Parts: sequence; C-alpha cells; structure tokens
Amino acid sequence: MELRFHAVRADMTGPAPSIPSEIFDSLFVDVQARKLYGDSKSFADAVPRRHPSDILQEWQDKRLLTDTALRNFIDANFELPAQYDHANDGTADFETYLANAWNALTRTQLEAAPYCSALALPRPFVVPGGRFRELYYWDSYFTMLGLDVSGRHDLIEDMIGNFGSLLDRFGMIPNATRSYYLSRSHPPLFYLAAGLSQDQSVACRRRRLAWMRQEHGFWMAGEDMVTPGETHRRVVRLPDGTLLNRYWDDRAQPRDESWIEDFELAANLPDAAKAALWRNLRAAAESGWDFSSRWLADGQSLETISTTRILPIDLNCLLFGLEQTIASEAMALGDQTEAAAFERRALQRSAAIATYLWTEEGGFHADYWLDAGAPSAQITAAAAFPLFTGQCSVDRARRTVDALRNLLAPGGLLTTMSHTGQQWDAPNGWAPLQWVACQGLQRYEEKDLAEEIARRWLALVERHYRASGQIMEKYDVIAETAGGGGEYAVEIGFGWTNGVVLALKRMLDQADTGLTQ
Repeated sequence: MELRFHAVRADMTGPAPSIPSEIFDSLFVDVQARKLYGDSKSFADAVPRRHPSDILQEWQDKRLLTDTALRNFIDANFELPAQYDHANDGTADFETYLANAWNALTRTQLEAAPYCSALALPRPFVVPGGRFRELYYWDSYFTMLGLDVSGRHDLIEDMIGNFGSLLDRFGMIPNATRSYYLSRSHPPLFYLAAGLSQDQSVACRRRRLAWMRQEHGFWMAGEDMVTPGETHRRVVRLPDGTLLNRYWDDRAQPRDESWIEDFELAANLPDAAKAALWRNLRAAAESGWDFSSRWLADGQSLETISTTRILPIDLNCLLFGLEQTIASEAMALGDQTEAAAFERRALQRSAAIATYLWTEEGGFHADYWLDAGAPSAQITAAAAFPLFTGQCSVDRARRTVDALRNLLAPGGLLTTMSHTGQQWDAPNGWAPLQWVACQGLQRYEEKDLAEEIARRWLALVERHYRASGQIMEKYDVIAETAGGGGEYAVEIGFGWTNGVVLALKRMLDQADTGLTQ
C-alpha cells in the first residue's frame, strides 16, 4: 500500500493526502463495520500514534477477534478526537453566551500530525461545534456574519486567508478541512465571505479576485469538452447547448465519515448500483443538504437518491452571484475584458435559470430533474436563493413570496414540507436558510415576511437556550424544540446558528430604528 499522506505545514504544497480508509484499508473497514465508536467520523478523525504499517502489521499478527480486544488495540494505537460542546454553565445569559462563543469555538491547525486526516491551515478559524471540529466551507460564511456583528474582523480575515490557502494548495475549497473531504466542495459562498473583508487595498482585492476565479474554474472544469446532452463532473450541457451545474463528488465509495451508514444502505445492491448510490450520497453532501427529499427520486427513500441527475436552484444561483461578483471586481480593478466575459456568463446563467428552473404552475424556482426534463413541483427553502442573489424578476419574486409562505412555521421557515426522517426536511429549520430567505425577501422589498421569519426564528432559538443552555445546529420549527433526523445526533455549538442569530438581531434592530441594510 502506498502511503502518500505525510505531515504537512499549512504553507507547503505537495500531492493530495490519502484518506484514512485508504491508509488503514481492512483495519478501517473492521473498525467501522463493528461500530466500535458509535459515530463513523470518530475513527476517520483519529490520529495514529505510530507509523500505519507498524499498526497494520501488529493488527494482522494478533488476529483480533472480539470487539473489546479490537477497541483496546485502537485506543492504544490511535488518539481519538474529543467532542467539545459550547454549552451554558448556568451563569451566562443569551447575549453573553453569544459574545463568548467565538473564543470557545476558535481553533488552530498549523500542522497536521503524520497520517491523520486533518489538513493544516495557516491561520485560526471557527468550527461549528460537536462532531464538526474542523473548518467547514459553507457553514463558515454564516458564522462570519456573526463575527462581523461582533467586530471580530481579525477572524474574518483569518478565515478568508484559510480559504485562499486551500484554493492555492488544492484548486478548490473542500467540504471541510479533512483529507476525506477533498473529493467534493460545498455551496460556493466564498465570494460572499470575501465580501466581508475590510481590507480594500488593491493588492488584497486582486488576490481575492484571483481566488474567486480559481473557484469558478473548479466548478466549471470540463465545460469546453462537454457536448449537448452530456455531463462532466459538475458541468451539465443540456440538449440545446445551455450550460448549468450540478453537485458531484469525484469518488464513488462510502464516505469515511459515514462509512457504515453508506455501506449498509448499499449492502444488497450490485456493484455498479453501489457505486452510483455512493456517488449520489456524496454529491448531496457537497450540497450541504445531506440529506433531503430534494434529492430522492421517490421523495421518501434514501435508496432512490439521484443528486447527480439534478440541476439545483441554489447552486446555480450562487454561481450566478459569483460570476456577477467577478465581473464587477474585474471592472473595478481595470480588467474590462474579464469583466465583460463574466458579465456574459452571469447573463447566460440567469437566462438558463429563468428557462429551466422555474415552475410556472407552482410560482417558484426549483431544482431541474434531467431525467424528467422538468423542474420539481416541490416547494423548498431553496426557492429563496434567486431572491437572495437578485437573479429573478420582480414579478417572479412576488410569486415566490406567496409560495414561501407555505413554509412558514411557528419557529421560522421550514426546509421542505416533506416528512421523511431526513434532517433537511420537515419539521426542521436551519439557520442559513432563515438568513437566505430574510435577505432575499428584503432585497425585493418584502420586509414584513422577512421580519416575521426572523422574529419567529430568534424567539425559538432564545427560548430553547433559556430552557437548555444550548444553541443547536438545527431546530424543529413546528414543535419549537431541538431538531432531529438524519444520521447523527443533533449537535451543540453552534457556529452558523450563533452567526445568523446575531445577524438577524442586527437586521431587526435596523428595521426597528428605521435604518436600511
């Protein structure tokens, strides 16, 4: 077995690191299959105490048979990660808790230990919390909104710099800073995160623009070779030549962080079907909505997941926003040729969204299903993204507002109206989607609904905090309690909830004082 994963400092370049399932091979499979640690991610994040070849040799020599013996062996040869939850000790009020959260959730990872899955980063960063102990991509933008309110612009600059480091080293921003996430990204929000920088020097603006172009290149890789009716990685060219994007993952194997869940889901399938299932699970993880009825062919069963056959409305709106931002920044920095090229791209994408990702009968934007040749009839909170990025017409925005009202629940905006047991479905609501909806509604002067969503969400989060001392990753916005569903327990922390709470509080304060955003 070739071991390509070595200790790497954040300022070093080199081959992409290997992932734990590759390094530890059959030992990794044995540990995950026996479910020794409850959460597949625990062993994926473990740090070996000595060289993998020595560990593997001893494991094979001992021929461990019992779960207890294997666990003792793992505990002796690996350092398992600790889970830290930033919860109230009973003394902090809501505002104090939020103010203290950033220090509690800030980490550094200047150097990765040999043969572990962690990726080194040059600067400090904020983690979500709980099992999520690394820098996560799309989570971070919503966390940074709260850092902005808190005046923590040092951390904002640090996190922008970390994302730039990842783009420089890997040509993309991974789902999170673990080797096993390097085959996929997350919703492309870097351009919005970069927009929070207070450093407006020409040199820094040029560097951020270069990073944005690099990210765009990652998402559009293969666009020149894909012909009408074909797909390539994240690029889809429709039969009429229209170019749009989908979520994807470059691997078709069980996810290291959810290995046993993926393995068991595919257990009774033939090999080709297993690979397709695992690719679609991974692609849904790139979306951040892992998992949701949005991706399910029958709307209910995870076994029918079809993410790679879908053109998502949120992804294409964010790429529209990225293209617009590159165009405007290039123009401001004097590159008229590049500005014109990206403005054309943005206009072409906007026209494609308007043509293919709008359902006239429902009156909202939705994901386009390639096999059906039509957009989904399901209203989801993703319908707010065209408002958030300013992509849609005023008339369509008004109709979208009416459709979004169907998702309004006592505690905020529902993710979908489907009850599947998946975490990105009813009855759950998520902080980032509250923010996207509120900002999109305000952008189109729909302030009443925006403020109603914000007030309901904030009331739920604060009421739950006062009762439990915790801020959660997600909430049940119908029963107004902690959220549930999915493949792991609801997590405490929590970076993006803290960030969105602070940002929505500022939004409402500005509304109450008559100020504009």
